[in-house]
Amino acid sequence: MKKRLAPAHLDNLQIYKAGKPIEELAREKNLTKISKLASNENPLGPSPMAIKAMTRGLWDIHRYPDMHSYKLKSKLAKYFDVKLDNIIIGNGSEGIMGNIARAFIQPGDEIITSENTFIGFNILARSAGANLVTTPMTLDYRFDVVKIAELISDDTKIIYIANPNTPTGTYIRKSEFEYLMAKIPEHILVIIDEAYFEFAEHLDDYPNSMEYRYDNFIALRTFSKAYGLAGVRVGYGFAHERLISYLTKVKLPFEPGFVAQLGAVEALEDQPHLKRTLELNQEEYRKAFDYISNKGLKPVNSVTNFIAFETPSNDAADLLFKELLDYGVIIRPLKANGMPKFLRLSIGTPEEMNHFYRAMDDLVPIYLDKFGDLK
Repeated sequence: MKKRLAPAHLDNLQIYKAGKPIEELAREKNLTKISKLASNENPLGPSPMAIKAMTRGLWDIHRYPDMHSYKLKSKLAKYFDVKLDNIIIGNGSEGIMGNIARAFIQPGDEIITSENTFIGFNILARSAGANLVTTPMTLDYRFDVVKIAELISDDTKIIYIANPNTPTGTYIRKSEFEYLMAKIPEHILVIIDEAYFEFAEHLDDYPNSMEYRYDNFIALRTFSKAYGLAGVRVGYGFAHERLISYLTKVKLPFEPGFVAQLGAVEALEDQPHLKRTLELNQEEYRKAFDYISNKGLKPVNSVTNFIAFETPSNDAADLLFKELLDYGVIIRPLKANGMPKFLRLSIGTPEEMNHFYRAMDDLVPIYLDKFGDLK
C-alpha cells in the first residue's frame, strides 16, 4: 500500500471561511462606503487604553513575549478570583481549542456536539481524526442537552457546547447545564465556549462557568468580541490545574504575542469601555430585531451581538447576501453552519445599521415578491 503524506480524514475537510474582508469587497465592487456586519466584531473598536499600551509596546517587538503571560494571567486571576494555575492563554479561544485537540484528541475518539454551532471547533476535531456526533437543535435553536446526554457512550471523549452559541445567539439555561453535567462521567472533558459571555452574563438563568467547579470541564473566553481585540488574537481559558498543565505542555511557547498581551491587560482594566459596548449593542440589537421582523423575515432571539434570521428559501438567502454586497453591506450566510436559509447580521454602529436598513428597504420587497415570506 502506498504511504500517505497526510491522513485520509483531511481530504474532505472543509476550510473555515471568515467573513468577507472590507478590502476585498472594495476591490471587487469599486466601493468606498462599506459596512462590515459579518464577523461579530466590536463596532466601537478596542479600548483607548489598550491602543495606547499596544502602541507603546511596538518599540519592544524585537523581544520575545513572556511565554507565561504573567501580567495578563495575574489580571485575570484577580478579576475572576482564581489561581494562576487555573488559567491558560492562547491565540484567541480557537488557539486554545487547538491545544485541546493536541492534548486530548486521538484518531477515532468520539466528540459530541450540536448541529448549527461553531464550525471552527468541528474543523479542529475532524483534523485530529475524531468522530463527530451531532444532535439537532431544539425548535428554538438551542443545544438539546437531553439528546446530548442520551448520546454519551463508552467512546465519548469530549462534549463541546458553545454558550451562547454561534451562529444562533441562543444559550442553555442554568438548569439545563446542571442537568447535563450530572449526566456526564468524570473522564469526559466538557468544553464550554463562552466567546460571547460578556453579552449574556447579566441574565439570571445564564450558567456563568465561574459559578461552578468541575474537574472535567474547561471554559473558553476571548478578547476578540466584546473587548474589540480580534486583530491581535487573545483568548483565555479556566480549568482545573491538572487540565491546564496538559494544555501548557502542548501549546506554542510564545503565544499570544507581546503587543496582544499588553492590549488584553488594559482592555480588561477599561470596564467603562466594555459598558459602552454593551449599552450600544443592546440599543441597536432591539432596533435590528424589530426591523427584521417587520420586513417579514424571521429572526432568532439572540443574547449576543448578532442576529441570525431566516429567509424564505436557500436561494433567497444566497441572493440577498450577494445583493447586499452591491450596496457595500457585508453580512454572513450560514450555509456552512447547516442553515442555508439563514443569514447572520452583526450589530454595528448606528451609521452602519442605517446603511443595512437602507439597503434592505430596497431589496426585501423584491425578494419577498419573488420568493414569498414566512408568515
